[in-house]
Amino acid sequence: MHVPDGFIDAPVSIAAGVAAAGAVAVSLRGARRELEDSAAPLAGLVAAFIFAVQMLNFPVAAGTSGHLLGGALAAILVGPYTGVLCVSVVLLMQGVLFADGGLTALGVNVMNMAVVTVLVAYAVFRGLVKVLPKTRRSVTAAAFTGALVSVPGAAVMFTLVYALGGTTDVPLAKVFTAMVGVHVLIGIGEAVITAATVGAVLAVRPDLVHGARGLSTPLKLRVGGELVDAPAAAPAAPVSGPRSTKPVWITGLVTALVLAGFVSYYASASPDGLEKVAADKGIDQNEREHAAANSPLADYSVKDVADTRLSGGLAGVIGVGATVAVGTGIFWSVRRRRAEDLTATSTSAAG
Repeated sequence: MHVPDGFIDAPVSIAAGVAAAGAVAVSLRGARRELEDSAAPLAGLVAAFIFAVQMLNFPVAAGTSGHLLGGALAAILVGPYTGVLCVSVVLLMQGVLFADGGLTALGVNVMNMAVVTVLVAYAVFRGLVKVLPKTRRSVTAAAFTGALVSVPGAAVMFTLVYALGGTTDVPLAKVFTAMVGVHVLIGIGEAVITAATVGAVLAVRPDLVHGARGLSTPLKLRVGGELVDAPAAAPAAPVSGPRSTKPVWITGLVTALVLAGFVSYYASASPDGLEKVAADKGIDQNEREHAAANSPLADYSVKDVADTRLSGGLAGVIGVGATVAVGTGIFWSVRRRRAEDLTATSTSAAG
C-alpha cells in the first residue's frame, strides 16, 4: 500500500507530513516508557523483519498480490509507540534507498501504514486480551484479529486522504469499495503472518512480547479425565541476571536475511492491492517518477548486477542490514534518553 508521488496533491501531502511528524514525535516520547534495556536491539530487529517480510508479496486474487504492513506485528511485539517507529523506519528506508513509496507521500504512507495500522490493531488486540482467557492461545488469537482489521483500516484511511486530496476524478464510492474489498483479503494474509510470528515468539520467549506482559498461564494436570490447576511450584532460585536476548536476536536476523535474500525471489510479481486498484480505476493517471528512481537499489535490485536472483537477493540483504542498523541506532538513542530521564528523576528525588 505504498502511495507513490502524484496520487495526492501537495496541500494534503504536506498536511499528512505534519501529522506524521507529530505522530512520530509522540511515539518517540512514548517509546521511552516501552524500551527496556534489552528492547532496543529487538525493536531494530522487528523493523528489519518487517522490511524483509514486506518483500514477500503473496497472491490474493486474480492478478493482485498483497504484503505485510507490519503495524499489528510491531505493536504487539514491542509496544504501540515503538511499533509506529518501527514501521516508520521501514518506510523511510524503502522510500530513500529503494524508490518504494513516494518521498512527497512519505507522510501519507506513515499515517496509513504505521499510525493507523498500529492504532487499529492494538486497540482491537487489547480489547480482546481483556475479555479472553489469560492464555498464550488467546494472545495469538487477539493478534490475528487485530492484524486482520488493521489492513482494511489502512485502506479506509487512504480513501479518506484521497477524498481530500486525490489528483484524479474517480468516484469516491468506487475507490472505497475496491480498496476495502481487496485489502480485506490482504488482511487475512497479514493476520496469518502476524499470528504465526507472535505465536513463535510466545513459544520460546513470552517475556519478550509486549502484548503478553502479565500473562500467566497456570500449569494444568489431568485428574480423573478433567483438567485442574497444578499445585503452585516452589519459588525458583534467583538467577544472576536477565536472560540473554542474543539467541532470539541472531535467529530473527538470520530469518530476515534468508527471507529478503532468498525467499523474496519467489514472491508474487503481481501488483499489490493499491497498485491494482489505482490502475483499474485510473487513480494513477498523475503518478510521478520517484525522486530516487536512479538509486543503485531502486526497485529492490542492485544496479549493474545482471543476474536477477542475485541482484534482488543482494538488495534484500542490504535493506535488512540498513534497517536493523538505523532502527537499532534510533531505539538505543531513545532508550539512553529514558535512562537519563530516570537518573535525573532519581537525583531530583534524592535531593
